[in-house]
Amino acid sequence: MKNKYLERLYNGLIKENPTLVLMLGMCPTLAVSTRAANGIGMGLSTTAVLILSNLVISLLRKVIPDQVRLPSYIVIVASLVTVTELLMEAYLPAVFEALGIYIPLIVVNCIILGRAEAYANKHTPLLSVMDGIGMGLGFTIALTLAGLVREVLGNGTAFGARILPEELEPIGIFVQPPGAFIVIAVFIIIMNAIGIKTRQRKLVEQDVCDGNCAACTLMCEEPNEKKEEAAAK
Repeated sequence: MKNKYLERLYNGLIKENPTLVLMLGMCPTLAVSTRAANGIGMGLSTTAVLILSNLVISLLRKVIPDQVRLPSYIVIVASLVTVTELLMEAYLPAVFEALGIYIPLIVVNCIILGRAEAYANKHTPLLSVMDGIGMGLGFTIALTLAGLVREVLGNGTAFGARILPEELEPIGIFVQPPGAFIVIAVFIIIMNAIGIKTRQRKLVEQDVCDGNCAACTLMCEEPNEKKEEAAAK
């Protein structure tokens, strides 16, 4: 994809979906996706924090010393999460009550810290914002779809409205923890069947890594090292 800004959106939504491809942020995904509305609430709140944290970290990437990089990220993210939590408590009390402890836990969400370290720390503010939007929306869509499937099968409702006849007995396991694993596993199977390929997966399929994750990591890091050497020269 030629447009690098649209590419960030595409990567976050499909190719590098944080939940269904990168397998990040699984704790809130499994815990709050009992209802579609909960998925939207958690997804959008995480998206807001992700966009703002990427922006701030990108703006400060040349100021923050490497020695305190991760603690600085946590302070920035914690400040943004506190603001988000207070706004949700004031204006969206129902969503705030439903999500509970998982709102402050956004501070240590591996999606946010991962994108800060892997992308925002190395790219311009606008690209970092687009990366945050793509990753956040990908996370939101995954949570909402998982919540919708679990709510329909487990309660017979969608966004609180009944869509299945009351005569049909709901499948209670889908609103229990095992149901989350089942639904997410099916989604991942579908993504794999569609053939969404990352660079790492292509290397394994081409027998370049021979299933060796350490070798795969070295192969993936090699192009970046060459770019850095070229820039230094």
